[in-house]
Parts: sequence; structure tokens; C-alpha cells
Amino acid sequence: MKIIASPIPAAELKRIAKEGFGDMVKAVVDLDKKIMAVGGELHADEEALLLDKGSKQNSLWRINIYPDQPRDSWIEYDSMINIRPSQNNRSRNIENALIRE
Repeated sequence: MKIIASPIPAAELKRIAKEGFGDMVKAVVDLDKKIMAVGGELHADEEALLLDKGSKQNSLWRINIYPDQPRDSWIEYDSMINIRPSQNNRSRNIENALIRE
């Protein structure tokens, strides 16, 4: 797992995908710090890494990245950990368009 603080080449995401799931990279994004953790087997692993680095739970959202897909299809917002009634997110998807953006 690693924390990404600035853009990385698509080739790097493809390498991370191949080392793990083959076609997908799990990621947890910290909206406040504008960083993300990638390369974990579970979103919970990446979340724990970011929390250890001082991230706040309410700022963390989970995504899956498919770097071999067309660019507009790269990101999937589906994760059990995204279910957060206290933040008005009642499904596995990130419902708020501003958060997704």
C-alpha cells in the first residue's frame, strides 16, 4: 500500500492493479488532505493507513479504479464502507455529486 499525494502515471496504476486484483485498484480518498491510499487488499486496510496518518473518518471515501478501462469509466464508487447514514449516504455508492467529483 502507498499514499498518493500527487498525480501518478496511468502505467503506475496499471502496475499496482496487476500486482493485486489484476484489473482493479482499491483506493481510499481523503477529501480534506487531497491524498489517497492505494494498493490494499481491502478498503479497510487503506482506511486504517490514512487514519494512522491523521486523516479524519468523515473525510474518507472508498473507490475502485479500473485503469485499463476508458478514462470516463475508470472510477467505481461502490463500497460497503461508503454506507453512512450520518452523512446522508445510504447506499454503497457515493450519492453526493460534489463528493464524487
